[in-house]
Amino acid sequence: MTDDQSEITNVVGDDLLWERWRCEVDKGQAKERIDKYLATHMTNTSRNRIQTAADAGNVWVNGQAVASNYRVKPGDVIQVLLDHEPRDYTVTPENIPLDIVYEDDDLLVVNKPAGLVVHPGHGNYEHTLLHALAWHFQTISNNVKQRQTLDINNPDIGLVHRIDKDTSGLLLIAKTPEAIAHLARQFFDHTTERTYNALVWGTFKEDSGTIEGALARDNRDRTIYRVWDLEDCPQAKEAVTHWRVLERFPYVTLVECRLETGRTHQIRVHMKHIGHPLFCDEKYGGKEILKGLRTQKYRQFIENCFALCPRQVLHARTLGFTHPRTGERMFFDSEWPQDITALINKWRAYEPMN
Repeated sequence: MTDDQSEITNVVGDDLLWERWRCEVDKGQAKERIDKYLATHMTNTSRNRIQTAADAGNVWVNGQAVASNYRVKPGDVIQVLLDHEPRDYTVTPENIPLDIVYEDDDLLVVNKPAGLVVHPGHGNYEHTLLHALAWHFQTISNNVKQRQTLDINNPDIGLVHRIDKDTSGLLLIAKTPEAIAHLARQFFDHTTERTYNALVWGTFKEDSGTIEGALARDNRDRTIYRVWDLEDCPQAKEAVTHWRVLERFPYVTLVECRLETGRTHQIRVHMKHIGHPLFCDEKYGGKEILKGLRTQKYRQFIENCFALCPRQVLHARTLGFTHPRTGERMFFDSEWPQDITALINKWRAYEPMN
């Protein structure tokens, strides 16, 4: 959802409404209920929430409030309004420990723990990685050797890519406009090297393979993504994941995934698509017993595994790129965190009962 903060007078009363999303319907758009249309086009918003907003008079077409059953037509200007001012996402420094793997005047590489949100968003306005970076940059900016004052709110520096809250591993941050432009281009051109380790449900006959499937939000649950046929969802983005088996266990497999593209939830969605959801990935169906025995002892074993690593078992293991200033090829490797190590050791010791 975009954050256009222009003020709009509420014709019903003296209060103000703030515009939070605006679009003009395409010329080729067929007539469609506005709640369905918005659920397809807005991010992080369910059809039920849109209907609630419409019932409150906060969905407008061409300057007038409409009901959720209004049928959009080409040229309609749609505005979704809220009765409170948009949230200020300015990042302030917070003293949150960072595991910095490498740093120089141009960039730094951070080993992010699971559970740490990368950037502020709905429901996560504080205690993120960016807040920790703000504290770190504030500290090093006091060093006379630093080339410039660093402000994480400056859009010309910061995160080059992202990983999910409950994914651990390596992240790259740029400290200059020149660095972020150079590094972002490498990601766009697929010249970076990124591999992830994941524990997934099921066993593989092959030792390696490639998953290709365009990704977009699920039209039934806007918080998750799915693989789409481009004819059914032209806005879906092409995604390619290469995988290979690292270690086989009864009922689960440890795999390495190499990203050719970097879409949101890509590995989680692709693995589910081929029938191998990530172990303990609640959002994509992996926090259920999908393979194995029906005994109480096995169920207890899996519950103990879930307790050891209560998040999707996904770790951003390696990161390779070309340094934007020196031209040096750089490569970093991050060992598994304690929760994944304990879980893999538990599976290595597991012996299924006949």
